[in-house]
Amino acid sequence: MRALRILLVIVVVLGGIFIVVDRTAVYFAESEAAGRIEVSGGTVDSTDVSIKGFPFLTQVAGSVLDQVDIKLTGIETAAAGRRIRISEMKAELHDVTLADGFATATAARATGTATISYEDLTHAADDGVVVEYGGNGKVKVTGAVDILGRTLTRSVTSTVTLVDGRTVRVHADKVPGEGIPGLEGLVRRKTDFEREIGALPSGLKLQRIEPTKDGLEISVTGSDIRLAGQMNRLQAG
Repeated sequence: MRALRILLVIVVVLGGIFIVVDRTAVYFAESEAAGRIEVSGGTVDSTDVSIKGFPFLTQVAGSVLDQVDIKLTGIETAAAGRRIRISEMKAELHDVTLADGFATATAARATGTATISYEDLTHAADDGVVVEYGGNGKVKVTGAVDILGRTLTRSVTSTVTLVDGRTVRVHADKVPGEGIPGLEGLVRRKTDFEREIGALPSGLKLQRIEPTKDGLEISVTGSDIRLAGQMNRLQAG
């Protein structure tokens, strides 16, 4: 009986040691991964990584992680001379395969959401244009144009759509012309615009976009997402 109690104590102690080692390895791996996730053609203010599943060391031994959650803050790129910034993107990466001696990692599939604030969308628009939430899934775009020696400021209700899974398009539903020739064209040249979002991990694409009071919410999906170079020290953990 005493031998059984001693055996149980040893099992508990070893189990506790394993858990500590496993969690330490996870913490190390998450820290390393956060600094190594790459986006194409852009920059990121900060990256957070959370590796799910237990035990972690068993997953590493099999070279496949069940789920890795990432949060990228301040993804910034430029297109047509204009900066566009994703305020935040969260994604769940599933079945992440480690390869090349843990130098690369590729997720079989991913789902998530991205947010573009109206402040950032305003910065991406033409000079002097302000973009706000317009209610009912629309945005309100305000801009000023010069015509016939007068400066006219107009606000339009616009629809936001995605083009080819990479480009945000803002297009006015209707422009009040007030019988002034050429006014609608001038206003549209100010208020209608497209901006490409190129700075995403390879394999991720934008799926659906919806204006809300907090900004543009975008569904993110993908397959074979390559997170180049961010896992090359996992083995050391």
